[in-house]
Amino acid sequence: MMQGLPLLSLAIWAPIIAGVAVLLTGGDRNASASRLIALIGALISFAVTIPLYTGFNAQAGGFQFVEMRPWIDAFNVNYHLGIDGISLLLILLNSLTTVIVVIAGWEVIQSRVSQYMAAFLVLSGLMNGVFASLDGLLFYVFFEATLIPMFIIVGVWGGPNRVYAAVKFFLYTLLGSLLTLVALIYLYFASGSSFSLFDFYQAQLPMAAQVLVFIAFFMAFAVKVPMWPVHTWLPDAHVEAPTGGSVVLAAIMLKLGGYGFLRLSLPIVPDASLLLAPVVITLSLIAVVYIGLVALVQTDMKKLIAYSSISHMGFVTLGTFLFNAQAVEGAIIQMISHGFISGALFLCVGVLYDRMHTRNIADYGGVANRMPVFAALFMLFAMANAGLPGTSGFVGEFLVIMGAMQVNFWYAFAASVTLIFGAAYTLWMYKRVVFGAVANDHVAQLQDINAREFLILAVLAVLTLWMGIWPQPFVEVLHVSVNDLLAHVSFSKLPVQ
Repeated sequence: MMQGLPLLSLAIWAPIIAGVAVLLTGGDRNASASRLIALIGALISFAVTIPLYTGFNAQAGGFQFVEMRPWIDAFNVNYHLGIDGISLLLILLNSLTTVIVVIAGWEVIQSRVSQYMAAFLVLSGLMNGVFASLDGLLFYVFFEATLIPMFIIVGVWGGPNRVYAAVKFFLYTLLGSLLTLVALIYLYFASGSSFSLFDFYQAQLPMAAQVLVFIAFFMAFAVKVPMWPVHTWLPDAHVEAPTGGSVVLAAIMLKLGGYGFLRLSLPIVPDASLLLAPVVITLSLIAVVYIGLVALVQTDMKKLIAYSSISHMGFVTLGTFLFNAQAVEGAIIQMISHGFISGALFLCVGVLYDRMHTRNIADYGGVANRMPVFAALFMLFAMANAGLPGTSGFVGEFLVIMGAMQVNFWYAFAASVTLIFGAAYTLWMYKRVVFGAVANDHVAQLQDINAREFLILAVLAVLTLWMGIWPQPFVEVLHVSVNDLLAHVSFSKLPVQ
């Protein structure tokens, strides 16, 4: 609370209320009003999250801006909210991304405008609820509820195979989460009839129970990240989703899985997390290496960036389960950076698709001759995706590799080699799309980005460079929270390889 305002509740419910208000504008006859209300709602929702950062005490441990009210008394379930440094950055990223997505869809979406804008606003509020929840059941409700608006976004405004992609996305993520509910019910009884995460953290569980709970959590969060081999829903969802759907999916929704590991798996079942860490590390390295190679052979720009996302998210799970401060902070920074870069790359593909109605790399060539401003911004994001020093893409991966080196040289070696693959597939795509002579008459007719497109790409460009050149404002809010987490997990038990 700050000056009597329940800031976290505002961060959750302001975009949801704005989404309802947009729906009330009616059909496409009032499309202009729908867009305007959606933009105002998104800006207000982002504005209420800024005091969370300015008022956050980075030197204090524990959770801040805590709110708690009874919800379901019969089962001791509370509306319990609070944030630490980890959730703070993700809430800011989510709220900013929502503003960008609303602006990005301003002219592109011409049918069911109010429903489109409302879906993103409601989704934003639900994801803030995941990041702020300190009650296990509340976390689960928000976590599962995020499926509904994204299912609608992909299924209604997606491409030709949108229904298949939407159903696959929904089934994968729903089935992965069902065991989590069973685990939460078990923890409710094991912690003295409470769903509070703090009570879960203090529960003394035998190793066998910890392993089962860890597996239950892993099923949900591994699918959401997604980790190899349960990643196959993501390329289909990205290819069929509208541009805004791809941006939110990559920038925020995948982070629910990484956040779940940090908020639930590690602190609730620390011994099982340590025991099974080699399995997670192995799967992460397979994702980083193998999926990087898969990205090399893609001919569709969206599918290439989708596989790139899986590879980069492998760094997140790798860093999380190395159990040292550098690696865990690197994993969190990688989540934020990936939000900037992958969101920007999908927006860049959307800019080209809106003009050419194709995502095939072979249909392009010489775009720089017709769209020089766009080509310059696209190059920045391509270089950041390849991990160029001075961009945000370098910071998180560098910290994870440094942390990996403290645990096992070969972990660090495997992770660092994949930076070569990242440069290969990203620059190969960029070269074929942007450089060379104008490839065909369609490219010859292209016009450079307009002011709206420049605004959203420029904001992400500034953030990408800011984090790359001066990461301190992002990193400093993490130190105490990460150290508290690692102290709880008893990282001294980690076997040295």
